[in-house]
Amino acid sequence: MGEMQIREDARAWQSGMAKNITFIVTKDCQLACKYCYLVGKNVKERMSWETAKTFIDYVLSHEDDFPEESVIWDFIGGEPFLEIDLIDMICDYLKQRMFELNHHWFNSYRFSFSTNGINYHEPKVQKFIEKNREHLSIGITIDGTEKKHDLNRVYKITERGSYKDVVRNIPLWLKQFPGGGTKVTISSADIPYITESVLHLYSLGIHEVNINVVFEDVWQEGDDKKFEEQLLSLADAIIDGGYYQDYACSFFTEQLGKPLDPVYDNNNWCGAGRMLSVDAAGNLYPCTRFAQYSLREKNAWIIGNIKDGIDKNKLRPFLTLDRITQSNSECLNCEIASGCAWCQGENYDAADTPTVFQRATAICKMHKARVRANNYYWNKLYRKLELEGKREEFEKNKKESNPTIC
Repeated sequence: MGEMQIREDARAWQSGMAKNITFIVTKDCQLACKYCYLVGKNVKERMSWETAKTFIDYVLSHEDDFPEESVIWDFIGGEPFLEIDLIDMICDYLKQRMFELNHHWFNSYRFSFSTNGINYHEPKVQKFIEKNREHLSIGITIDGTEKKHDLNRVYKITERGSYKDVVRNIPLWLKQFPGGGTKVTISSADIPYITESVLHLYSLGIHEVNINVVFEDVWQEGDDKKFEEQLLSLADAIIDGGYYQDYACSFFTEQLGKPLDPVYDNNNWCGAGRMLSVDAAGNLYPCTRFAQYSLREKNAWIIGNIKDGIDKNKLRPFLTLDRITQSNSECLNCEIASGCAWCQGENYDAADTPTVFQRATAICKMHKARVRANNYYWNKLYRKLELEGKREEFEKNKKESNPTIC
């Protein structure tokens, strides 16, 4: 599989056409990341083979209920690779049964992982990767410099930083996934390290840095100004250093910060309700964020179980979710609304009542700061390209590659 195809995987394989089905194989993790939304991690809730097999049999025997032409079988925790033996059995069984059933997903599937990277090098993990390489997408989470990474991503018992244990596996990962992108999370405490962290990740050979602020209400007075200052600094570094030619950072996206048409741009941001998740107890969820270990304030939103299947009545609220049904008037009339994200699970968890129709707006000021910096980035970049006589070539290449992030 070539680098271009791997880059496509990193963005979104079969975007809009693939069913996303998630196995919560464990709620355990080596780390206790300070910004983690998984508030109920534990060592006890580990998926059994019997639960996994029953779930697979249910999904594959109800082909008419899952008409999407492709599927992403996603594995999360905690840390999914802690359960590599189970995952290996699951993937073997999926391949076997899809073939035996002549299922429409056979040869149109991916196994997807987001891992902390700590045990990426272990023989069992590497054997699994070698066996499934042609249908595999793996992202390793590394937050930037050692200082920024270790500020939040610490071991759960000793609180020792995990940077050194992760960064040692980056060369192996990039050798196997040359276009691999990483996911960086920004919280209040680590805002001052954004610029140096993105540049550090570039120096490690990571060309695609997907980065976002946490959706939870953790932001302090003045964080938006600090955030904007860091993004302006990062914009200068990327443009002056020429990184924009070969590297990507999702903070700078040309389509960001425009008004949205209430008719043509009235979509829900995420796929909650169109996705499906299962946990160790065999309960089914519209998204992993509705499982109990992901919720601070609310009860889990269970839509069925592996024995009885999906209760479609419990999915009904998700079928009517769009920007209008959950946004307040300020959000609907916002002149820079495009690119302002939300998490359906956080909407539910932060709402005054048990509803998915109340949009959480904790990132409002952070989005506005990002838009201001984003405008600066593109104005500066296009001025530079025009002075160098390269704008036409840049826009032509951008149109041909049609990247989702710039």
